[in-house]
Amino acid sequence: MKGIHSIFLACFLASAFACFFASAFDPSPLQDFCVAIDDPNNGVFVNGKFCKDPKLAVADDFFFSGLNKHGNTSNRVGSNVTTVNVGQIPGLNTLGISLVRIDYAPYGGQNPPHTHPRGTEILVVVQGTLYVGFVTSNPENRLITKILYPGDVFVFPIGLIHFQFNVGNTAAVAFAGLSSQNAGVITIANAVFGSNPPINPDVLTKAFQLDKNVVTQLQSLF
Repeated sequence: MKGIHSIFLACFLASAFACFFASAFDPSPLQDFCVAIDDPNNGVFVNGKFCKDPKLAVADDFFFSGLNKHGNTSNRVGSNVTTVNVGQIPGLNTLGISLVRIDYAPYGGQNPPHTHPRGTEILVVVQGTLYVGFVTSNPENRLITKILYPGDVFVFPIGLIHFQFNVGNTAAVAFAGLSSQNAGVITIANAVFGSNPPINPDVLTKAFQLDKNVVTQLQSLF
């Protein structure tokens, strides 16, 4: 009996851990697809989402056009991200994947330090030269970087702060896949200095060891 109890306990723990890790990412679909809709009156509740009747799905539910177009990089950071997630392709719902195109202005264009709370990112450079990297979690905070050229691929682990910076004298373009239908993005500077309402400057003054006037100036920028 003791052996049976041990086996049962091991199976129970294995199942519990499997459920825990599975719930940490997008849930696996229990059907071929689940095209998301906004109106629950015209859908069925499947896998935690309201979905269109599969019999009514059409090709456009799985389609997006436009990733061949250059994004406008005339902004403060010199980059543009064209997102293709469940918001653009409702057929991505429950499939756990999405895509972005990133355009970078010549030298200095960057996708500033940010994180994706719900997805790992794999990036491929198709034009230009990028300096990319990510920072490991506390207490090491180790910076891992690489210079990428066309055809090079780099992975940014889920949740870690990462960036891309154009070090070439011409425009750069990259495409990235993310392991979530909506990986989310938190741009560090925007979140810290541009929160709504603003974080108390005293908090940021001590956290970043900056003069309070510098903090308030940064907050005014974001």
